[in-house]
Amino acid sequence: MKHWRRARSTALMLFFTVLILAFIYAPIFWLVLSSISTRAELLAVPPRWIPENPTLKNYRDILIPGTAVSEVARTFSVTLRNSFLVAGSTTLICLTVGSLAGYALARLRLPFRDVLWLVILGVRMVPEISLVVPLYILAARFALLNKPIVLIITYLSFALPFAIWMLSTFFESVPRELEDAALIDGSSRLGILFRIFLPVAAPGIVSTALFTFLLAWDEFFFALIFTSTIAAKTVPVAIAEFTGRYAVDITAMMTGGVLAALPPVLLALIFQRYIVSGLSAGAVKG
Repeated sequence: MKHWRRARSTALMLFFTVLILAFIYAPIFWLVLSSISTRAELLAVPPRWIPENPTLKNYRDILIPGTAVSEVARTFSVTLRNSFLVAGSTTLICLTVGSLAGYALARLRLPFRDVLWLVILGVRMVPEISLVVPLYILAARFALLNKPIVLIITYLSFALPFAIWMLSTFFESVPRELEDAALIDGSSRLGILFRIFLPVAAPGIVSTALFTFLLAWDEFFFALIFTSTIAAKTVPVAIAEFTGRYAVDITAMMTGGVLAALPPVLLALIFQRYIVSGLSAGAVKG
């Protein structure tokens, strides 16, 4: 009887696991299949779940566009470059400033430290839509609209507080004995940060970098408001523009979705070990 109950619970757990995995991965699977299908196959009735004639033409039209493709498809590679520039710059600035600020909040006896914490968390919790009007006015006054720099500055408004909070949490988990030993040896605070904290908290730094990159890479609202020319448009905006007023370039949209998802997925796979250890390290002090 006990073995039967155990087998039944195992079967139920396996069933629900498969159900959840199917719910998670079915849209991704459909996205990839759609990107190698023709428009006729995607619009066929009844729908064809598996393409009869898989093709990479959709990828060629976006990455090496010709004159026969839409304007959005011809400029998609430019938006990819803009996204890499904006997301990479935002991540680099957040790691640099966030490391200094996070170390100061985690280890130094700063006046009004608790107030600073509340300010940082408060800024992070401000709804993005409430910042659009003042940020747009400032961007227009300083002639920053339709330039990648406006997105970098805008993304820092919500990515930097997140990075400071994450990094300070990881720095608090570094044993104080290492810091005390370095101070006894005559090391400066910056020396302690670069020689001890950054190497020890490397998994946490990688985790913070990845999450910050994803915040900037996937952001759509600010990119839509602050950019209207190809000089600064990012991938999320370009994918949305495949939906026109009278027609939808569905194959290009699916292909763009796959290309937009590849960088975050590859980064997560490459740094998977650091991400797992970093998230677990931030939960344990000392």
